[in-house]
Amino acid sequence: MNQWIWLFPVLAVLSAIVWFGNGIRKIGAVSSGTHIGDRRSKAMLLIDLQSAFWEAGTYSEDEKAEAKDHILKAVQSAKHDGIPVIAIRHEWTIPSTKAVARLLGKGLAIAGTRGTELIAPFDDLADHVIVKRVQDGFETGELDTLLEHLDVGRLLIAGLDTNFCVAKTALAARQRGYEVEIEKRETLTANKSTAKRTLGLLREKGVAVS
Repeated sequence: MNQWIWLFPVLAVLSAIVWFGNGIRKIGAVSSGTHIGDRRSKAMLLIDLQSAFWEAGTYSEDEKAEAKDHILKAVQSAKHDGIPVIAIRHEWTIPSTKAVARLLGKGLAIAGTRGTELIAPFDDLADHVIVKRVQDGFETGELDTLLEHLDVGRLLIAGLDTNFCVAKTALAARQRGYEVEIEKRETLTANKSTAKRTLGLLREKGVAVS
């Protein structure tokens, strides 16, 4: 039996690697859901406009100021037209994804930590606020339920980051049959060259990008 003792720590390490890798997989996965059918209303989604991400130094002050100005104008236009504005906050709550966030994401937006709150003035402008736990805002099902209640079939998506939460939420929306629009000036991205490819992929999936 003693000759196999070495196997236990090896299995423990392998299990930890698999567990951590599964967390990474969950973070970037795109959920599928029931096709929405014919819905006529529109809603605006504001993705991850939280102080933890806004103040992390990922985006320049000029980039943030420009994006904030365009998003704010879009929100005001939506409210003028009676379009509901839904803010989606991110909080890491799944144990494996929390571990990934601590190791690779500077521990930003872990549930219960400072910085998960929405930045002003969007904290007072959203008609609804929901919480997501991975990049895809549809993953928990809460957004599905809210959009069904509001009879929404068309989404305007703004926020950050283009390559991650904005893209994954848009792709999940398209899989459900939503019409999706993204105005580039209303999003932020840390990697502009990758964002060009991401937006190209979104166009291929039927997302209207302008």
